[in-house]
Amino acid sequence: MTLLHRHPDFLTRTLVLVERLKGCTTLKELQSVLGFMIKTSVDQDCFAMNQFMTTCSTLGCWDLAASMFSQVQNPDVFLYNAMIRVSVQCSYPLQALEQYKSMLRAGVMPESHTFSSLIKGCRLVQALRYGKCVHGGVWKNGCKRDVFVQTAAIDFYASFGGIVESEKVFDEMPVSERDVFAWTTMLSAYAQAGDMASAQRLFDEMPERNNATWNTLIDGYARLGNLESAQSLFENIPDKNIISWTTMIACYAQNKLFREAVTLFRDMTNLGFSPDEVTMSTIISACAHLGSLDIGREIHYYVMQNRFHLDVYIGSALVDMYSKCGSLEKSLVVFYKLQEKNLFCWNSVIDGLAVHGFARKALMMLSKMESEKIYPNWVTFVSILNACNHAGLVEEGRRLFMRMKKDYLIVPRVEHYGCMVALFSKAGLLEDALGLIRSMESEPNAFIWGSLLDGCRVQKNLEIARICLDALILLEPNNSGHYMLLINMYAASNQWDEVTKIRRMMKGRGIEKGCPGHSWIEIGGDICQFAASDRSHPASDKICMFLNDLDEQMRLSNIKPHEISIGF
Repeated sequence: MTLLHRHPDFLTRTLVLVERLKGCTTLKELQSVLGFMIKTSVDQDCFAMNQFMTTCSTLGCWDLAASMFSQVQNPDVFLYNAMIRVSVQCSYPLQALEQYKSMLRAGVMPESHTFSSLIKGCRLVQALRYGKCVHGGVWKNGCKRDVFVQTAAIDFYASFGGIVESEKVFDEMPVSERDVFAWTTMLSAYAQAGDMASAQRLFDEMPERNNATWNTLIDGYARLGNLESAQSLFENIPDKNIISWTTMIACYAQNKLFREAVTLFRDMTNLGFSPDEVTMSTIISACAHLGSLDIGREIHYYVMQNRFHLDVYIGSALVDMYSKCGSLEKSLVVFYKLQEKNLFCWNSVIDGLAVHGFARKALMMLSKMESEKIYPNWVTFVSILNACNHAGLVEEGRRLFMRMKKDYLIVPRVEHYGCMVALFSKAGLLEDALGLIRSMESEPNAFIWGSLLDGCRVQKNLEIARICLDALILLEPNNSGHYMLLINMYAASNQWDEVTKIRRMMKGRGIEKGCPGHSWIEIGGDICQFAASDRSHPASDKICMFLNDLDEQMRLSNIKPHEISIGF
């Protein structure tokens, strides 16, 4: 029986309880109201239970919602819809699909809201076949003209790379019924597929645009590295919001323009825009890659000054930033202050310890993480194997590599093999490293062979070095660095005929020494970048004079510089 068929007193009591449900902000408050609902039998009223489900969704109480739903004797379509929606929003999409089956078995006919939630659930679990069946139900139940259902279907097919299917659904929607969200979802589908020509064409055709439309197109161009188009769009947004600014900041960060990202953040705050948690985690990550401790501290101060909640996203970004900027102590302080720590936080601190050479502490942190029932992923093992590599912990590295495969069923990636090859190479176990490379199921890439080649340089093993070079020539035929490294090895062993052969090979293939690497330092908040033989810095003469003086003092003090390779 529905609310309208109840006794007037019951109606009044139910409406009061519904209002109390709307005001619940904690599980304790919700349980208190639920007690009254059960006592007065309001828990059998579909209208009141619909609001109960909505509150459960807001508070993330899926278990309680499912338990109470199972006790309702005759749920109607709206209550089924509410339970399906709770399951999807609380990340239980498989249970949402089970509720749909129960709904059909009970003879309750689904409607448009049922399908929009179900399609989102299928997207979450990447259930293409099930999603197609649900979409078939849309047609069967006469919901094919519902704009929300069809918009969800466009997004669903796009998540599988089914751009043709997305286009078909979009084209079947009457133009007069397409709202700005449907247009934007189709534009997003093109952007996800990397088809920016079609995305731009659709953007130009749109009768109405909102900020999400502009931001989606900017993000699409950023993914392809087309900064010019992204910047042009950003500058022409008629009414920028915080998401617009964050999208453009992320665009710069994705394309390694970290200084530009920081500058844009400052422009944004100077114009009075208040960043959100997503903006802050994005800009903190940019500072981490920039390596600027002063700017990182400035951003952290902004976080504290504006009372941002130190959640797992901002927290993990700060831990990573301080570590990458050289302040491991501050990184650990932030980590231990976090009230909630997810896998990203643990990965950040383990990686920081590994990079700073504290291998044993990184291993201890891994054990502590596991004791708190947070299980490592492939990123964790890259950091921990890297720690073993830095500290020369060969047997520990072997054990962890096997644990990764056996205990956590993680398929080794190129990064894991790279760590192991580097570990074996540094320990002089070049045959073990070569054997590991040859046992790889996938083709080893240049990073793997390069790691072994560097090990050969250290161990002066020309035989395996030649094997590495032969593989690298096929993978990166124009990379001069590999040739030069082998030239230096032959020169060090006085095999000048081999040096001549490789130089002729390089000349015959038109290979020249590549551009020099570069480094940077921070002075008074400014980032100064340097490259080999670069005299563009205004203080280059003074720097060179200082280096000459330092070199002379080293010679007088009998301090020998590292052996210099003749190739560079």
